[in-house]
Formats: sequence, C-alpha cells, structure tokens
Amino acid sequence: MPHIIIADNQAISRFGIYQLLSKQAISYQSTECTNKEELVIALREHTQAVIILDYTLFNFLGIDDLLVLAERYPRAHWLLFSDELSPDFLQRALCSATNISVVMKDASQEELQLAIQYSIRKDRFVCNYVSNLLLSAKTIDANYAIQLTDTEKIILKEIALGYTTKEIAAKKFISFHTVNTHRKNIFRKLGINNLHEATKYAMRAGIIDMAEYCI
Repeated sequence: MPHIIIADNQAISRFGIYQLLSKQAISYQSTECTNKEELVIALREHTQAVIILDYTLFNFLGIDDLLVLAERYPRAHWLLFSDELSPDFLQRALCSATNISVVMKDASQEELQLAIQYSIRKDRFVCNYVSNLLLSAKTIDANYAIQLTDTEKIILKEIALGYTTKEIAAKKFISFHTVNTHRKNIFRKLGINNLHEATKYAMRAGIIDMAEYCI
C-alpha cells in the first residue's frame, strides 16, 4: 500500500489533493506535513513514500536542500505541485534527480490525475506547461549562442559535460594552449566565471540538452 506524504501548508491545497486521490482506484495511507522539519521526520518513517510537495511554500534553504533529501531517500518519489517554479529551478531539479516529477496547480484535472498516477508508480511525470516552459527558455537563449564561433560552441559543450581542458585537448587532437584560449574567450564573451555558469548557459542555449547532462 503506497504511503503518500502531503507536504503543503495550505488547507485548500491539501483538500484538493485528497479529492484527486479519491479518484484513484487505490488504497493508501497518508501523512500531512506543513514544514520541512515535519517532512524530514515523515521521510525517516516512510522511506519509499510519494511526496506531493509545494516547494515554494516550504522552508527549504534552496534547491540543494531539496536535492539532498531526494538523494538521501532514492526510493521515494517527489511530485512538485506548485503555482510557479522558475526554468532554472526546474532544469536543475529534473537533471539532478530522476525521482522528481512536476505538475502545476493550475493544470487540468486530467493532467493532475496523470501526475499522481505516474508518481504512485514511481515514474517521472512532467506536465505540458513545464515542458513548454523549458523549451521556450532554451529557444530564447539559443539566440545568444550566435556570438560564439562553431569551435567555441564545441568547446563549451565539452566543458559543460565536465571534461577538463587537458581531456578536451586530447579528445579533439589540439593543444592544451588552444583549448585554454578558447575557454578564456568563451567565458569573456558570455560574461561567466565558472563551470556552473557555463553549464547553465550551454543548457539554456541548446548546446547540450538535459538528457546529455543527466547521463
């Protein structure tokens, strides 16, 4: 029997979740949590639970705080159920953990039911709004990729995928100095200073996609 943790501090949202669950042809047990501390306690007791969470209303320090819990309880499944989440947050969450699904609170009843069904089966679900949002963000930022040369885009892709300057040089049969020069030019053109920013740009510009990054 699945155990469902309803992690939402709005009474109306909790009521709505129970209404959706009542439409599912399953028996389940549930726990309600209204803050992160209660959620952690519930997870310790129910390590394989399905967590329906409004991240924006909980007292997480940031996305890393959430990802630590998702990694600590890999057999649990998270359904993020919120009014609004940024493209950057969504990309990071979906790339960093395979046990996270997303649906917006204003989704259709049919889509909400599907999200719950998938989550109970421990399968990933991403609603249409989020899929389109991530695609739009990638398309918009792709317009800025034209300031990089084709070679610089290739080097940026390798950097974003985690290869070192030495590894890229060996892989592309060019000198360490050449790769390092390209790296400096890329960072200067994009106004970035570190690997995280390079990866973020490469993903949003469509130079790498989430599937490549998550491998």
